[in-house]
Amino acid sequence: MKFLLTIFLLVLLAATGYGAWMWYGMTQPYQGFAGPGVFVDIPHGVSRRYVAYLLKKNGVIRSRLGFEIYARKHPKRTLEAGEYYFDHAMTGRDVFWKLANGQVYQQPFTVREGETIFDIAHDLEAGKFMRAGDFIYAAGDPALIRDFAPEAQTLEGFLFPATYELPRHPAASELTAQMVHKFKDEWRRIGASDPGEHTGANGQAGKSEYTAESQHRVRLQTVTLASLVERETPKPEERPMVASVFENRVQKGMRLQCDPTVIYGMERLGQYKGTLTGKDLSFDSPYNTYEHGGLPPGPIGNPGESSLRAALHPAETNLLYFVANTQGGHFFSSTLAEHNKNVTKYRRLLAGLPADPPPPPPPPPAGAKRRQTKPQAQQQAKVGAKQPAKPRVKGQRKPGSKQQAKPDANQQAKQQGKER
Repeated sequence: MKFLLTIFLLVLLAATGYGAWMWYGMTQPYQGFAGPGVFVDIPHGVSRRYVAYLLKKNGVIRSRLGFEIYARKHPKRTLEAGEYYFDHAMTGRDVFWKLANGQVYQQPFTVREGETIFDIAHDLEAGKFMRAGDFIYAAGDPALIRDFAPEAQTLEGFLFPATYELPRHPAASELTAQMVHKFKDEWRRIGASDPGEHTGANGQAGKSEYTAESQHRVRLQTVTLASLVERETPKPEERPMVASVFENRVQKGMRLQCDPTVIYGMERLGQYKGTLTGKDLSFDSPYNTYEHGGLPPGPIGNPGESSLRAALHPAETNLLYFVANTQGGHFFSSTLAEHNKNVTKYRRLLAGLPADPPPPPPPPPAGAKRRQTKPQAQQQAKVGAKQPAKPRVKGQRKPGSKQQAKPDANQQAKQQGKER
């Protein structure tokens, strides 16, 4: 009997000690990993026991069993899948709640207004998120935007510029889905769900005339126009005027002659080298608005809110031209003659001169001319008056005279005496 009691007490003591050890492991900070930190990837659909195994294996928790028991006490909380980063000692309880709240490791990634699919892909690869080719491939599939613009050829124009929180290695398809979802949210927020209220760059009018097919077409044209506006000016206050210029030119049958469309067409084929030459303006591409009338077949970048609003509601103007003013803005004009003058201003500014040449000096007053007449006449009279003759030196000949002066008699006699 005493032996059994001793065994019982030993078991009880061991259990109490182990319980205390597990409690200590869950309540006291622990760090079993070396270096600045460790990443732990929790797969989808795994059990809590396997999560505890991964955490223990990577030195994040002290007691695997203690973590599992603590997790079972909170059956309604799910441990979220994802990649987690641990860079300091933590208690087992804190580790549990970090996973239960889904505090996965994320890094900010910013898509700037006007960036193309190729720009975004380059930045993603530079940030070591993914290969550029993976993102370009995913963005080339327009399935995510079929319900909004069925005629879209890619996701260009629908990857909304914003800052996204990304894991270390996001899936390209999940990232494009996130960006398209953000675009649709912003489109609804700015009240642009029905573009039938605006004629747009296609020149159509009348909301009642719009079918679902034409609404989809106008949406694509609106986003395309917004992408041109975004690439042409960085100034929000100019964007409605730029949109107005493009819309007016389309309605008049004038080609848009938008340089960024040429650049984009070359980028698609890997032909753009960083500068645009006069020869490039004839580059064979459906996006080249020097060679083709109307809007290009799709967006040439991803516009932000300001450009989308400008494309939906262009300024009501007669403007047809604009040229840079060397200060980030533009000179606008309605006629070719005005435009040519603005081009001259632009060239003068590039040369470091004032935009407008200085005015000619004003003509002198009429009274001043009459006062100057008499003195000028008097001066002319003095110049024409006969000058007094200078006294001539005896024996000196006149300039230009061939006659020589005769020597006097005394000099002749002296000369003859020397000769003798």
